[in-house]
Amino acid sequence: MATATAREVFDLLREDLVAVEQELGRDAASSVSTITEIAEYLREGGGKRIRPSLLLLASHLLGYDGPGAIRLGAVVEMLHTATLVHDDIIDGADTRRGRPSPNTTWGNEKCVLAGDWLYMQAFKVALEERNLRVLDLLIGLTQQMVEGELLQIQKLGKAVSEAEYYDLIFRKTACLFSTSMRLGAALAEASEVDEANLSAYGRSVGLAFQIVDDVLDLTATEEVLGKPVASDLREGKATLAVIHSMDHGTARDRQAIQRVLDDRSFEHVSRGELQEILKRNGSVAYAMTLADRYADQARKALTHFPDSDFKRALLWVPDFVVAREK
Repeated sequence: MATATAREVFDLLREDLVAVEQELGRDAASSVSTITEIAEYLREGGGKRIRPSLLLLASHLLGYDGPGAIRLGAVVEMLHTATLVHDDIIDGADTRRGRPSPNTTWGNEKCVLAGDWLYMQAFKVALEERNLRVLDLLIGLTQQMVEGELLQIQKLGKAVSEAEYYDLIFRKTACLFSTSMRLGAALAEASEVDEANLSAYGRSVGLAFQIVDDVLDLTATEEVLGKPVASDLREGKATLAVIHSMDHGTARDRQAIQRVLDDRSFEHVSRGELQEILKRNGSVAYAMTLADRYADQARKALTHFPDSDFKRALLWVPDFVVAREK
């Protein structure tokens, strides 16, 4: 089946995404002005809205056309936003999407609480569905994401295995993609088989998304990324390309990478030297090959669904995820 174009996908979801933005605007309003200011600042910062888009496409693919998809689209975006607020505090980030991160403006204390409020507001909105399956999925998702953040902190500065890396990025990123698809299936009261296939699609797209994200952190420019490059390594995080070079490079390569992880800086080993190590070992190409493989797995998960504009749109998403530049 032919894949949709970016314009076709945008046209297909235009009205729904406008409604999601309106829902986010309403849901982010609090009687405490600081919460409203932080939430509005984050919403205005943009973002790809890929998670609500996946939920919308999944629900429409299965024939659902009610208001629940708009509400839950806002819910998954609020949960995603809450994780960004907390991540920036944990990582000590100064920028987010080319703008000062909220913690640099409002401080860590207020932003921690604003992130907590967003989590609880997301569950409050989700409760309007009066659907225990929805709540069960969201609770499981939140636990996975918190566990992922804690695991990452435990592994900072350490050389992790590929298996550990995949577990980590599933919890931190791909789980939300997968759950967004499953929430769409829950709204449509889908069969277990359909939900399992959509969940597998979301997992694969999410893994591809994070692998590409990690590659861009090593190879893109700050102007394109909207944040400092190689921030993962400076925070002590070993991502897939780095893990590959540690596994397949020379002893000197491993020592250089470990020095960066230990120093949390490029003081003794420059970013250029690190990029040369990754290039010599074919590590960036290896990571992108794995991202392509997961994108292909995502497409295969849609095989048994009947042809439709929504299926064509879902077939486009893996291409977008792998080809993006930021």
